[in-house]
Amino acid sequence: MAPSSRQNPTQQDLFSSIPTDARSDSDLPEGVLLQRAFLDHDTQMNLLTDISHVLDQAPPYRPRMRNGTPLANSMTNCGPLGWYSDEQGYRYIDHHPNTLAPWPPLPPLMQTLSDHLSAKIGIADFQPDACLVNLYAADGRLGLHQDYDEVDFAWPIISFSLGASCRFVLGGLTRRDPTMRFDLFSGDVLCLFGPSRKRFHGVSKIFPGTSPVNHAVLQSVARINLTLRRAR
Repeated sequence: MAPSSRQNPTQQDLFSSIPTDARSDSDLPEGVLLQRAFLDHDTQMNLLTDISHVLDQAPPYRPRMRNGTPLANSMTNCGPLGWYSDEQGYRYIDHHPNTLAPWPPLPPLMQTLSDHLSAKIGIADFQPDACLVNLYAADGRLGLHQDYDEVDFAWPIISFSLGASCRFVLGGLTRRDPTMRFDLFSGDVLCLFGPSRKRFHGVSKIFPGTSPVNHAVLQSVARINLTLRRAR
């Protein structure tokens, strides 16, 4: 994919002020791949158009924790399975919780990008069966957590950032481990695999107005994150 030019001065200012330096793979733990500007402008626009179609078929919803508290962000899914949470706990289901319709299929572009990235990290035959679409408002956040609801942790997590920049928090294998923080920009891709597959991670801040892409689907949300997983 052709690198994005990132001529937005606000993004450049944010990038130069990353509090914990993670500007290249050499700054990150084993099993963490950060591909800066992996998605060029046209690819980002095409992905956002794909997501707009997904949202038409599977409207956003807000899952609940076991105690009934809604999560901070709205979300939806595409692919055969979708992540869901309510008073019964975290799990994957094969249908939208409100419409009861099957999730929309995974767009072909996502599978193509997944193939490229899984080959890069040396994991062959990764066929994601779930894509979580997280929709962040300007004040959105995502608490420190592990992706722990999948059957086989040998498969990676591949995450695409679209829209406004965010402050990403990367922890260790326990909640008490030290964390590092760095910014993710629209077009960046982050993979967790191997020894880092179960690292805690989250999003502490969104930077509204920093998106280098102008797409209709971003008029109602600041940032969209796509997370590809193999759930079963």
